[in-house]
Order: sequence, then structure tokens, then C-alpha cells
Amino acid sequence: MSKRATHIVTPASTWAPFAHSAFALLWTATLISNIGAWVHNAGAAWLMTTLDPSPAIVALVQAVSALPIFCFALLAGTLADRVDKQRFLIIVNIVIAAVTFALSVLVALGWMTPLLLLVFTFMIGTGAAFIAPAWQAVVPELVPRESLPPAIALNSLGINISRAIGPALAGALIIYIGLAAPFVVNAMSYLVIIGALLAWKRPPAPARTLPPEPLLGGMLTGLRHASHNAPLKATLLRALGYFTFASAYWALLPLIARAIPGGGAGFYGILLGAIGAGAVVGALALPHIRTKLDANQLQVLGTIMTAAAMLGLGFATSAWFAVPAALLGGLGWIAVLTSLNVSAQTALPNWVRARGLSIFIMVFFGCMAAGSIVWGQVASVTSQSTTLLIAAVGAVVAIPLTWRAQLGQGEHRDLTPAMSWGAPIIADSFDDSPDRGPVMVTISYVIEANNADDFLQAIHALSAERYRNGAHSWGVYQDAADPSIWFEWFFLSSWAEHLRQHERVTQHDQDIHDAVRAYHSATQAPEVRHYLAPVRALQR
Repeated sequence: MSKRATHIVTPASTWAPFAHSAFALLWTATLISNIGAWVHNAGAAWLMTTLDPSPAIVALVQAVSALPIFCFALLAGTLADRVDKQRFLIIVNIVIAAVTFALSVLVALGWMTPLLLLVFTFMIGTGAAFIAPAWQAVVPELVPRESLPPAIALNSLGINISRAIGPALAGALIIYIGLAAPFVVNAMSYLVIIGALLAWKRPPAPARTLPPEPLLGGMLTGLRHASHNAPLKATLLRALGYFTFASAYWALLPLIARAIPGGGAGFYGILLGAIGAGAVVGALALPHIRTKLDANQLQVLGTIMTAAAMLGLGFATSAWFAVPAALLGGLGWIAVLTSLNVSAQTALPNWVRARGLSIFIMVFFGCMAAGSIVWGQVASVTSQSTTLLIAAVGAVVAIPLTWRAQLGQGEHRDLTPAMSWGAPIIADSFDDSPDRGPVMVTISYVIEANNADDFLQAIHALSAERYRNGAHSWGVYQDAADPSIWFEWFFLSSWAEHLRQHERVTQHDQDIHDAVRAYHSATQAPEVRHYLAPVRALQR
């Protein structure tokens, strides 16, 4: 095995990403924009309690906000991998700013209804769905690899600083100005992020030598990659086990604030601010904690703190109990979210980063949306305290059930492009138009009989790489006439997709190739052949 398989990245300091001007610019603008978003979220949840205080309806605000991210994130991630991410983000932010401003006008005029609020929430959530994968995918462009974990932690820190400020600001705006004020502030905050994106001097992307991937084909490629990416699958399973239950206290928090004696819009903002403050403290402490605990232990600790917070919020009878529980919830939330996010980022090569992160985002928001609906219904049938008790127990039980799915498996893998495959050998007269396909690739190996079992084990590990990088079928056969000859074959959708496969192979993938080829006993390299479907078959 090559030394690249144990690629080690030296950890950077907590504040190292701020040495990069692009990161500092976009982090600051994102902080302001996130403050606006939290002002908006708190305002929308509280507005719904005035329009319809039913637990099921109030919980729908979070569900409808998260649902479009679950539905559209993969499409958004595929688009982000195909187009200029900077321009894409600018356009989507402009659209959301216009929608948010229209919402603020309707609230100010007193024309808002529960159904209309849910419709606008869905529209804004759809915009967020198209922003999230592209935004997360640009982070590795802003900092070097060794600064990626602290950059992700700082992004989480910014989100939670905004969570500490935004809800409290929303409560003040509602009390002293009116229900429309939070939405106006959010619409204005989009102007800040648009300005920062325009000011970002992004290096020009390498010139494309191949046409963009078809949209549907790109989505399927992203799904295949995720299904054969073991570090990402482990991260998704751990995320599923956590967010399904942690969604309960987010969905019921407005009602918890109302149930506390003397509670109201201001106290709801205080609870959200306490969660944000706890997350800020947690983010600042994470670099020290990560020297004592690995990502898996940190995720378990965060889950236990979240469960304790849900119990505290569920049975709190005064602010003296509810606020400390909310602080603890923020600590647990940031510990888990940062562990999962770093694990997902480091599991993905750049070419599929937005799509892979979109799948992680789908799991996150899908759990939040489904959980909000389920926990709201459970609270309607039972009570808020019983619901949070069930969720707390479920979160703790999920720890041993998902423990085998270890986080951080990709942190020491070198996922930079290997660019080690030579150009395919084709005849001068051969029609190699990019859309022609499907393509079958065969590779023949000469394997000594005593190495056959080890070879088969190694080549089945290689099959995952083939699927990750674009193949949709794969197999291996032994020659009946000469048992020492083995043929590996795989199919790709088009000639262009095979050429993209050449660009997608990472250093880690190349190590897997080398492990297989080590069993090849012939003096010449394994023979690679390419076969394309007849052109006439395409025309019929």
C-alpha cells in the first residue's frame, strides 16, 4: 500500500481560517445574514402562535421550512457542481430577498394567514435548499485542507452567534415595532451577503474540457457515489440517529416558551438566545475538547447533553430551569453538528462535494421536517413533557445502535485528484463523440492460482471506487480456457462520463488500484480496452 493511504493533515489553530481574506469576508457577511435568518425564523414561529396556537400547526412552521431542503437539496447540489458557484449563490440570494420582502409587506398590511405563512415559509426554505450545498462546497476553496476543520467549526460558531443574537432581536422587534419588523430585517440582511459575494475575488475555475454532466445523470452519479462512500454513509447513519430525536425540542420550543409562567415572545427569544450562547461556548471549547475526545466520543457527549436538555425543557416550571436547559442544548447541538459536518466534508472529493453535502443536508433537514410533524402530533395527543421525554430516551438509545458507523473515516484519506490514468487509446477514425454510449471498459489481469482469493478480495474493494466515480454496473470474470486470466468490466453511461472518470480518481483511489495490480503477475501492465455501443443503436 502506498504511503498516500495514510495521508496525515496537521491540525490548524482555531482562528487560522481568518488569515485568509476571502474566508473572513464571507464569514462576516454570513454572520449578518444568519442573524437576519434567525430573526425571521423566530418571527415566523411566533407569528404562527398568534394565528393558530395548535401544537401541530406551530410545529409545521419548522417542518415546512425544512421540507424543501430535503426535496431539492440533491438537485441544488448537482447544479452547484455544474455551474459557477459564486454566480449561482448571488442569483438565488436575490430571489430570496425579493420573496422575504413581499412577506414583510403582507404581514405589515395584516393580510397574513396560517396557510399563506406556510406557503412563504416553503418558498424561502426552497431558496435555502439551493443555497446550502453550494455554500458548504465553497468552504474548501477559501482555506487550505489543514484549516478545513476549524473553518467548519467557525462557520458553526457564526451560525450560533447569530442564533444567540437573532431570536432576542426578533423578540425586541416584535414587542417595540411589530410583527413585520423581523421579516424586513431579514430581507435587508440578504443585501449584505449579496454584496460580499460580488466583492469575493474568486480565482478563475479551470477551463472545462468536457460538457457539463446531464442534470438527471449528475444526480444519479451523486447518489451512487454516496452509496459506495463508506465514510459518508457512516456519517449519514449517525446523523439520522441524532436529528430524528433532536428535532423534538426545536419543533416545540415556541410552545415551551408559552407554557412557562410569564413566557411570551421575549422569553422565546431568550430561550433561542440561550441555545445560541451555549453553542458559542461549545464552539470556542471544541478545539481543546477535540484534543481529549475523538469525533465519535464527542458526538456521544453532545447527544447525551441534548437528551438532558430536552428533559430539562420538558419538565421546566420556570425560567430558572428552562434557560440552563437551553444552554445545555446549545452545547450538545454544536458538539454533534460540528463532528458530523467535518466527517461529511472530509469524506468527499471536490468534484462531487456539493452533491455529497446535499445528501447530508437532506438527511439533516429530512429528519427535522419529519420529526417536527411527528413530535407535534405526539404532543397534541399526549403532552409536551411526555413528548420530550420520549425524544430524549430515543436519542440515547440511538447511540449504541449506530456506534459501529464511525465518524472521521475520511480525515486521513488523500482525496486530491491523482490524474494518473493515461488517455484512452482509440483509432483515428473512431467516433468518440461525448454523448455516445453506453461505454464498457474491460481490464485483463494475469493472476497466479495461489493469489486468486486475495486478488478477488482486493478487486471487490476496487468495485466501490468504480461506482463512486461514475460506473453503473461492474463485474469480474475468470477465463475458462486460461484460469490465470481474469477480466474486470464496468459500464458508464457515455464516453464523456468515462473521460470524467479519469479526472475523478483520487490519490486514495489510486492506492486501491495499486493494491489490485500488485497481484498481476505478467510483465506488461493489465490490458485496458474500451467498447462503445454502435451508433445505429442510439439512432433507433
